[in-house]
Amino acid sequence: MMKNILIVGSGRSGMGACKLALSKNFNVKITDFKKIDFQVKRKLLSSLVSFEEGGHSNSNLDWADEIIISPGVSDKIEFIQLAKKRSIPIFSEIEFAFRFTKKPIIAVTGTNGKTTTSSLIHHILKNANLNSRLCGNIGVSFSEVLVSDPGDIYVLEVSSFQLEHILKFKPKISIVLNLSPDHLDRYENKKENYFDTKMLIKLNQDESDSFIYLHEDQNIKSRLNDKEKPKIFPFRYDKENKNISAWIDNNKLIIKNNKNFFTMLLHEMALQGKHNVYNSMAAGIASKILGVSDDILRLALTNFKGVEHRLEKVLKLDGRTFINDSKATNCNAVYFALESVKTPIVWICGGVDKGNNYKQLDELVKQKVHTIIVIGKASKKIENHFKEIVPNIIKTVNMQSAVTQSYRSAKSGHSILLSPACSSFDLFQNYEERGRVFKECVFGL
Repeated sequence: MMKNILIVGSGRSGMGACKLALSKNFNVKITDFKKIDFQVKRKLLSSLVSFEEGGHSNSNLDWADEIIISPGVSDKIEFIQLAKKRSIPIFSEIEFAFRFTKKPIIAVTGTNGKTTTSSLIHHILKNANLNSRLCGNIGVSFSEVLVSDPGDIYVLEVSSFQLEHILKFKPKISIVLNLSPDHLDRYENKKENYFDTKMLIKLNQDESDSFIYLHEDQNIKSRLNDKEKPKIFPFRYDKENKNISAWIDNNKLIIKNNKNFFTMLLHEMALQGKHNVYNSMAAGIASKILGVSDDILRLALTNFKGVEHRLEKVLKLDGRTFINDSKATNCNAVYFALESVKTPIVWICGGVDKGNNYKQLDELVKQKVHTIIVIGKASKKIENHFKEIVPNIIKTVNMQSAVTQSYRSAKSGHSILLSPACSSFDLFQNYEERGRVFKECVFGL
């Protein structure tokens, strides 16, 4: 009998799952608590897919054999809780897509650096002429790629939300870059719940698989044991012991692969800054596991262009450098950004606070930031925290005003850094739109 698949959420993930389910001849319905985008509705109508918006009807649970839950939907909502009581199987979109491919998967997670590292791995594999696809929590869903543009190897950026409902999802290589508190509003204000969810990435890995992680991160190390099934590849800045797979020595990146050593001078690498060295280590280890040659790896680490909205230099105007770091939606990401900028900073921040503890930024802000421009719902919290540290805090109502005020507050030789520390959902659809609007405002000066 043909299965009935109910998809909760009509965003990129939900629509990708819909497309894949239809290609496998499942019966599909979509339910969304929000209003469904007009273009999405047109696609659903043309595919003869029934849908509802503005709420979830419990009658759909009588129909559904399985539920695919979109990453933006919390399983704490009443509709999903009722589905659980009825024992209806609930899966994430990446779990659903995993059923339909036997190709190797490289899955990358972590609080920060996921997009850069995933993009870098994909870039390296393309340089090695491997038929790689980049998907997941970046640009296009895993399901969409399987239907529209399948490849021979999949590089997935994976969020904690996507890992909440996996069952058999099993990457060939899994990577946890770092763990620091984030999305605490989703995890009952308990960082341990968030960390544990991230570590599910290696749940189903066995002896034929590989797990790459930051050895210096105690939140990761404390969740490992001596009986780990996958092969373990730790990286750290200094070589603490012989089991480390990548480290830095005398301003050189060193990656150990069996008895061979890949080396490269740090200043030759396209990505600069300590956090990017870690990202390059993880990508380099994964590439060597897959058999990429030293020459290809060196070339790819040299010519990688970086990621939009991540420490992206937008424009230098009258000696002032504008930097778009819209992807920095938590304090740890902002810490990396402030650390990497070497000039005095005008810092544009704010949005929707996800339970941030700004205290970790105090020392860097004191050293580097002379003006803070705040925007969005978190303005008051940010102002209250930093008013004793930064003499000049300016509240603004939109991005245009923030950019104008930042230009006036900066001098030649200063940097203007958009690094919000917050999600964008009060003023923008996502961090990409926020970054694009920032750039448009900068170019309009």
